[in-house]
Amino acid sequence: MAKILLTGGTGLIGKELENLLTKNNHEVCILTRNPKANNHFEWNINTNFIDDKAFENLDYIIHLAGAGIADKKWTKTRKEELINSRVKSANLLFSKIKKLQIPLKGFISSSGIGYYGTLTSDKIYTEEDTPASDFIAKICVEWENAAHQFKKLNIPVTILRTGVVLSENGGALKKINTPLFLSALGNGKQYIPWIHIDDLCNLYRKTVEEDNFTGIYNAVAPEHQTNSSFTKILGKTLKKLVTPINIPNFILKIVLGELAAIVLQGSRISSVKTEKQYRFKFPNLEDALKSIYK
Repeated sequence: MAKILLTGGTGLIGKELENLLTKNNHEVCILTRNPKANNHFEWNINTNFIDDKAFENLDYIIHLAGAGIADKKWTKTRKEELINSRVKSANLLFSKIKKLQIPLKGFISSSGIGYYGTLTSDKIYTEEDTPASDFIAKICVEWENAAHQFKKLNIPVTILRTGVVLSENGGALKKINTPLFLSALGNGKQYIPWIHIDDLCNLYRKTVEEDNFTGIYNAVAPEHQTNSSFTKILGKTLKKLVTPINIPNFILKIVLGELAAIVLQGSRISSVKTEKQYRFKFPNLEDALKSIYK
């Protein structure tokens, strides 16, 4: 059994992960701005505050905190929030661990496949590839750099570059299952690297239960789907009509602004390295969606 401190624990992934870890006899504590339970501890990245009690007998930190990438248009203020919510929070955790001299067994951080950039190409990206230079890649690079600093304290670091997370409780599917998105976007040829939330949470569980699961891994399912094929399979699963006319790029740019890039572009992401460590419960999209819309 391990004691795990979880940031972003009140979000979609955090709630599922807390349930999974608790069911497997781990003790989970949650950092939140508004503590509402006995295992909740207050933190505030704007005032550099974390309740020291959160670090008592601590084994691991899983860092999921971060403002939603696709929740709002990317204004200058929103861009700062997207970076600070991930980076400043990790920096605060690092300073506390260093000050309190906590001998963590591991620091596990989320990241995104946006590391490889918002572009569509024939290339299949692996963990060894260099980052892109656009804004979404910048977020991921700074996010990961903030995690890597824990190595200075001889703490093992694991980073999961996560694709579109599929869940019955909200997230991306809630947005996709709307008249605007239940159709091919742009030319529909952009890829949507995805992962079922059960597989993602199992990967996080693996990071605290197996010492050799360190380093950087792409948290995406093995099967590659384009926006067009993804939408058709979703429509078939939901028994809903998929709009036969593609939504033009300019409409999405009007509606979403700069954020449109993340739905109009997308390349294939390799799961080969991850599959050497983990067997996916949902390796194909049809089964993943059927498990959600059962």
